Amino acid sequence: MKKVLAVVLVMLLALAFVTDNTVITVKGSDTMVILAQRWAEKYMKKNPNVTIQVTGGGSGTGISALINGTTDICNSSRPMKASEKEKLKQRYGTLGVEIRAAKDGLAVYVNEKNKVKDLTLDQVYKIYTGKITNWKEVGGDDAKIIVYGRENNSGTYVYFKDFVLKGQDYVATMQSMPGTAAVVNAVAKDKNAIGYGGAAYGKGIKFAKIDGYEPTAENVKAGKYPITRFLYMYVRTKPSGAIKNYIDWILSPEGQEVVTKVGYFPVK
Repeated sequence: MKKVLAVVLVMLLALAFVTDNTVITVKGSDTMVILAQRWAEKYMKKNPNVTIQVTGGGSGTGISALINGTTDICNSSRPMKASEKEKLKQRYGTLGVEIRAAKDGLAVYVNEKNKVKDLTLDQVYKIYTGKITNWKEVGGDDAKIIVYGRENNSGTYVYFKDFVLKGQDYVATMQSMPGTAAVVNAVAKDKNAIGYGGAAYGKGIKFAKIDGYEPTAENVKAGKYPITRFLYMYVRTKPSGAIKNYIDWILSPEGQEVVTKVGYFPVK
C-alpha cells in the first residue's frame, strides 16, 4: 500500500510540475534570432518554470505563424502590412499588438580587403538596382560588384527595398541568402562582394560608412546614421499572464541591456 501511495505521489508531483511549467513560443525574424535566444536564456535562468522556444525563418514566416496560431510571439524586423493585420482581424477580431523591442542600424557589409570605406545612400541604391556594377564607379578597384541580399520572406529584404531602393526591384543578379549570417559569410569570402543586414552580425567583414556615418550606438541615437529601423514583437491580443511578464522584462533595463550586449540598440 505504501508503495502504491508513493507512486501516486510521484505522479502527482510530476503532473504539478508539467502544469506549472509555461511554454512560450517565439518565431520570426532571422535578424532578431540571436537577440531572442539571449533574452530567452537569461529569462529562463531567472524563471525556471517558464520555457521559451525560439526559432527563426524570417519575419514573413513569423507573421504567418502568428496569423495561423502556431506561435505566441512573432519577431519582425519590419512593421506588419495592412493586409496581414486584416487577416488577423478576420481570424481573431483584432489587429494585433505591436511592441517596439529594439533598434537596429541596418549595415552595408563589404569585404575587409575592399578599399572602399564610404558609400552614399544613393550609391547603395544604384548598386542594388543595377545602375552601378563596378567598384571603380565608387572609388574602388576595377572589378564587378557581386551583390548579396536576403530572400523575399525576410523583413530585412522588405525594409531595404522600401527604404533604400525606394520600392524599386533588386538587381536580377543579386544572390539571395537564407539568413544574415549567410550574407556575412559570403561577403567575408569574396573581396568584390557587398551585402546588408543587422549591425550585430558584423564579424569578419567591415561596415561601409553611409553618408559619412557608421551604424554605431551614438550615430543611431543621434539620428545621423541614415538606415535605422525598429525591431518589433507582435502578439495577437493584449498580452497577459506569462507572455506579458516576459515582454515587460524585455522592455525593462535588464532586458534592454541584453539588446546592447548583442550589438543592437535599446528603444529607450
